[in-house]
Amino acid sequence: MTGPNSCCTLAVSRLILQLLLASLCLVPVFFAAHPPNIVLIFADDLGYGDPGCYGHPSSLTPNLDLLAAEGLRFTDFYSSSPVCSPSRAALLTGRYQTRSGIYPGVFYPGSRGGLPLSEITIAEMLKMQGYATAIVGKWHLGVGVNGSFLPTRQGFDHFLGVPYSHDQHTHYPQFASTEFTGKSLRGPYGDALMELDGSVGWLLQSLRKHGVENDTLLLFTSDNGPETIRMSRGGSSGLLKCGKGTTYEGGMRVPAIAYWPGKILPGVTHELSSTLDILPTLATLAGAPIPNVTLDGYDLTDVLFRGGKSKRNVMFFYPPSPYKQMGVFAVRYGTYKAHFFTQGSSLSETTPDKDCHFMAWLTHHDPPLLFDLEADPSENYNLLEQGIKPEYLQILKKIQGEKENFESKMVFGESQMRKGEDHSLEPCCNRGCTPEPSCCHCTK
Repeated sequence: MTGPNSCCTLAVSRLILQLLLASLCLVPVFFAAHPPNIVLIFADDLGYGDPGCYGHPSSLTPNLDLLAAEGLRFTDFYSSSPVCSPSRAALLTGRYQTRSGIYPGVFYPGSRGGLPLSEITIAEMLKMQGYATAIVGKWHLGVGVNGSFLPTRQGFDHFLGVPYSHDQHTHYPQFASTEFTGKSLRGPYGDALMELDGSVGWLLQSLRKHGVENDTLLLFTSDNGPETIRMSRGGSSGLLKCGKGTTYEGGMRVPAIAYWPGKILPGVTHELSSTLDILPTLATLAGAPIPNVTLDGYDLTDVLFRGGKSKRNVMFFYPPSPYKQMGVFAVRYGTYKAHFFTQGSSLSETTPDKDCHFMAWLTHHDPPLLFDLEADPSENYNLLEQGIKPEYLQILKKIQGEKENFESKMVFGESQMRKGEDHSLEPCCNRGCTPEPSCCHCTK
């Protein structure tokens, strides 16, 4: 699938089963104070350990590896959620998904709800600065009656893609175009990953062809951790614990790369960062005013351009289905992470660690599990296993204080998922057939 836009011709692969590439291309119409072109690539279910530049021994990702070698690679970058719809909402708004009501779970083809139009998206913010905006690929933030929740109602001038990928069966069997089928060393998943990487390469070629590579900030990251239910034929979280659907590191920590030749020096940063930080960062670069709402993100320009420190010292971890009464499941404070609740997921099945599995029921931890992620990124060694030592008591007090302060100010928006479903909203290849929706399946 290809889609022309105002800066380039972008080839975007519909990696339906695992790595459906969603690409957002934002181009300023005029260059007051030289704001950059902005290209944001948001991979779907790409694990921390999947790209070659993050240590996978057999992944063939030369274009991502090039971006990492010539750009800034993040080691401690987090999504706001371990599943798709909430993480996409947080990326676009700079706000935790609980504020916009994108909970519990994800949107389905017949969902009545969607990302509220009252939310201010990156696209809307940049349009006010003269940017032309487009989104290509997966949306997954609602359709609504007469397309009321589609991207073109959320600040995007153009949308070429699919509102959902459920009709193709999201996670398996996996698919890659003929050019990539059987070409990787990782089976169908590796083929799909190669195609994603190929799309990144085509995009870079187009930027160079049009002479705008040096005027363009390219950001690459993933919406959440990998779905691992097919063992070696699925995604990889590398050395991190579990994957998609969990608030362990493998579900929330994702690969991230920032690339801007001549502006961002090559290197690696260990600064704590998040998809929540993208909106305020782009606001600074575009000279846009910060939306007059409660934001949960921080400007990363010091990290990107000056090798500086992140303004973020805390990251809060909500599960796929958060509840105000339970609060956040986990908190990262500096290099420490405390789990107040843990729960496995069907999306992290078949890993050797039973904590990841669906049958790992919701468990409350008092005292919480405490890990030093700098020394133990795999979350194997609970520092409180033998009791609370004095050196950890102060850390726990600080974490508890951050948690209580955050939760006291968190206002949950009206749940969009609880608005229910309407089958008439579902895509249908045979509109007017009976009985819907079973007769709607595409056969050609």
